[in-house]
Amino acid sequence: MKTIKGPGLFLAQFAGAEPPFDSFGAITAWAADCGYLGVQVPSGAAQLMDLDRAAASRGYCDELAGQARDHGVQITELSAHVQGQLVAVHPAYDAMFDGFAPEAVRGNPAARRDWAVDQVRKTIDASANLGLDRMAAFSGALAWPYVYPWPQRPEGLVEAAFDELAARWRPILDHADSRGVDICFEIHPGEDLHDGASFEMFLDRVDQHPRARMLYDPSHYLLQQMDYLQNLDIYAERIGMVHIKDAEFNPTGQQGVYGGYQPWAQRAGRFRSLGDGQVDFRAIFSKLAVMGFDGWAVVEWECALKHPEDGAREGAAFVRDHIIRVTDRAFDDFADGGADMDANRRMLGLAR
Repeated sequence: MKTIKGPGLFLAQFAGAEPPFDSFGAITAWAADCGYLGVQVPSGAAQLMDLDRAAASRGYCDELAGQARDHGVQITELSAHVQGQLVAVHPAYDAMFDGFAPEAVRGNPAARRDWAVDQVRKTIDASANLGLDRMAAFSGALAWPYVYPWPQRPEGLVEAAFDELAARWRPILDHADSRGVDICFEIHPGEDLHDGASFEMFLDRVDQHPRARMLYDPSHYLLQQMDYLQNLDIYAERIGMVHIKDAEFNPTGQQGVYGGYQPWAQRAGRFRSLGDGQVDFRAIFSKLAVMGFDGWAVVEWECALKHPEDGAREGAAFVRDHIIRVTDRAFDDFADGGADMDANRRMLGLAR
């Protein structure tokens, strides 16, 4: 068993153009003031870090880490969610995802993908320079438009998509292996790796690559109506990162899992700030402690109702209250009478 580290905060939903969210120093000081001990940093947020410098310079990474420590937090991981998404984009989403890429590669899917792969590789290098052994990413998606089989999917369509997805990620995973960094794919609707079955399809095609791991976020499982507690039991050895995010699912006679194209606040399934949804976090934290999870409990704020700064402050306290400081002794040690093998055999009636 292990005591989970935390609370940490994913900065992607907070980084912006206004203080204190417009610089690494200011946002880390703000996070510490909210009660966080760590921050997960999106590597594409230029106002927070220079990815090119971080990938090339350990000295620059030492400066970043030192700045975080000066403000009372540490860098828990880097995230390349956006760049990972662009490693594999179905043409139906080209126009929407172009907005995530630099203007120079928009309208050119091949150039956009090359840029994204380079970004993920640099995030791996920056992670290594920071002394981190894991990073976060999305997988991207080629088969997602066909997730619901109507009309019937042509035979081999999904298999071809996963073959290509694996071919794109295998060299990146090998580079991650050379730098001692795990890539933790967030299991997420909209990605081809959106549940356990699809993750296993990917693992089979990358030969069970040891650097391919999971980012576990129970909110996405609840909204898919998956058993998010059993998922922890099944994938304990593959889960490398955890996002602590709440959600609720209240189906009606008008809508269910798919949401009827409604905005988030009107959906049957929606993300909520921690403690306002339906996720059983006491059970989750218990399972994480027992399975020896050695990472951080990182809050990802996404809520259709509550102000983000309120959600962040409440989230730090929520995680702090749920982390289990594991015991170093058995509760009944006081009744230990001591024994040896001969005594054990006598108790079993086996002594000669």
